[in-house]
This record gives sequence, structure tokens and C-alpha cells, in this order.
Amino acid sequence: MRYFVFLFLVPALSFAQPNKGIMLQDLTWPQAEKILTPETIVVIPLGAASKEHGPHLLLKNDLILAEYFQARVLKDANVVVAPMINYHFYPSFLEYPGSTSLRLETARDVVVDICRSLAHYGPTKFYILNTGISTVRALNPARDTLAAEGITMRYTDLKSISELEKKISKQEGGTHADEIETSMILYMKPDAVDMKKAVKDYTPSTGRGLTRDPNNKNSTYSPSGTWGDATLATYEKGKLVTEALVAEILKDIEALRKN
Repeated sequence: MRYFVFLFLVPALSFAQPNKGIMLQDLTWPQAEKILTPETIVVIPLGAASKEHGPHLLLKNDLILAEYFQARVLKDANVVVAPMINYHFYPSFLEYPGSTSLRLETARDVVVDICRSLAHYGPTKFYILNTGISTVRALNPARDTLAAEGITMRYTDLKSISELEKKISKQEGGTHADEIETSMILYMKPDAVDMKKAVKDYTPSTGRGLTRDPNNKNSTYSPSGTWGDATLATYEKGKLVTEALVAEILKDIEALRKN
């Protein structure tokens, strides 16, 4: 019986496909020296590990997104993936306990310094696996600073699938911990969602950021930290949006390679 099980398992294992990409942190420096060449595309995941996402999603929600996309990129793209950045520019959520943000200049310089450091060994092309919206305000000046030094940096634009989101979304409005983002987590990591606590919390935007203060007219009122209708989230919607975004990310990386 033991012999039979062994014969059954070995062929199954032989079909496992190795990743095309390499995790930088899993190498020694002599190994890193061999793969960090001018032809190398370095991918740097960016996902907040401590940022509010309503009562139904975890503070590490963006980290979950980044880890998922990192795994998909590792599987299908010939890249070197650098360690994740889990703090960045998220000023819109600081009224909600547990949320963190770097100053814009700090967030910009973190990316610049990481890319500069790795470019010293050969690579000149970097892709930020971006899972935020406010992060773009720091990523744009980082890109421009690096470009002046002959280093090309691109990043994921979450708006690239906005037309698909419009087609499948049923909520009145919103973009945070909402129908779409919650659907994505239901597809990627369903045990990280508590749909019993999902709410509809949507007030038309009156300014930058969310606020728990109904008298604050400079920000958008959201007592829950949700902006949209998370109760409408489904696994099926999450699959559509996630797979479309993965396709965009892989296309971006290959376009960067040919640039």
C-alpha cells in the first residue's frame, strides 16, 4: 500500500511548473551578482500592511493584494522580485486607528533609494507592483527623479481596468473597501473578509481623504472607513477584475522590457 501511494504521488509532483521569476531575498550576494544585470527587470511590490479598510477587511488588505500579484508575477514573468515595501503614502486614512502613512517626500525617497541601490549592480528597469491610489502622488516624482539618472521606473495603474469595473459594479459610487476591492479579496483570500460586517457607506466626495467627523467639510464623511457598497461584493466579480489586472501587470512588465 505504501508503495502504491508513492507511485501515485511522484508523477503528480513532476507536473509542477517552476516560477519564471526569482525572489531576490532568497539569494546569496554572489548569486545576486550573477542575475542583477542591465537586462534584468526588477519588480518591487508595494502594499500597505497597516491601513484601514472598513470593518470587514484587514489593515493588511493592500499587503494581501501585493502578495497575490507578486505570486502571479513570479509564476509568469522572467523578473527579479525585490522585498516588499509595506509603508508608503496613505494620508487619507489617518483618522482610523492602525492606519499609517509616510510623508510624501519620504515615500518618494524610499522608492528612489531602493532603485538607486539595485541599479548600482546593473539593472536600469524597475516596476513597482502598486496596489494604492494615493501612492501615485509619490511614485510620479520618484519616477522623474530616477529618469534623470538614466533609470526607468514604471508602476501599476489601478485605473487601467476602470472600464471593466464600471461594467460590473452595481454600487452608487466609491473606491475604497468597496464592492470591487472586497470582491478582489473574496477571490484572492476569502478568509480575510468578514462579509457579515460589510456595509454600504457612501457619501459623494467633498474633498481629499476620508473622515469620521460629519462636520469636516474638507474630507469625505465615512464613519465605517468604507467608501462604497461592500455588501455587493462577490467572488465572481473579484475574479474578473483580478485576472484583468494581472494581465495588465504582465503586459506592463513586457512593455518595460522592450522599452
